[in-house]
Amino acid sequence: MSRGHCILSHGFESGPDATKVTALAEVAQRLGWTHERPDYTDLDARREVSEVGDVPERLQRLIRLAGAAAARGPVVLAGSSLGAYISAIASLHVPVRGLFLMVPPTKMGPMPALDAAPVPTSVVHAWRDELIPPAAVIAWAQARAARLLLVDDGHRLENHVQASTREFEALLQAL
Repeated sequence: MSRGHCILSHGFESGPDATKVTALAEVAQRLGWTHERPDYTDLDARREVSEVGDVPERLQRLIRLAGAAAARGPVVLAGSSLGAYISAIASLHVPVRGLFLMVPPTKMGPMPALDAAPVPTSVVHAWRDELIPPAAVIAWAQARAARLLLVDDGHRLENHVQASTREFEALLQAL
């Protein structure tokens, strides 16, 4: 029997087979969680909506998926960059057990500032993130007493995939 369900959301201009969400899926599987990796590439391509695609529809798609999953059992939302942003915001609309956010934007154009349900939250961010200032993420995590790992990397976290999977594993094991 599954411990719960993880929905792993990729970043902008990425995809469901991206390195980080694939690595998280492997962790979830090993720990007995079912998982899915929604494909938002069709929405990300909608540049007429904004420079980062159709963020409101991306959020609504995740809320629909998470709502259906929550009706069956515990849900954990995880994501990278834009995927982290929508995971956090979706947690305000659907009951979730935990959040795992990699390089989360604290602002997203005209969308609401980053916010999340008061659930166990782990954040991995990069000191040298060229898109999202570490200070903003530190302040956000501090206000929620979230677990925070800061690594010497850039926005893609390419040198810290394993560190990210260890943090995700720790979150899932704590739930």
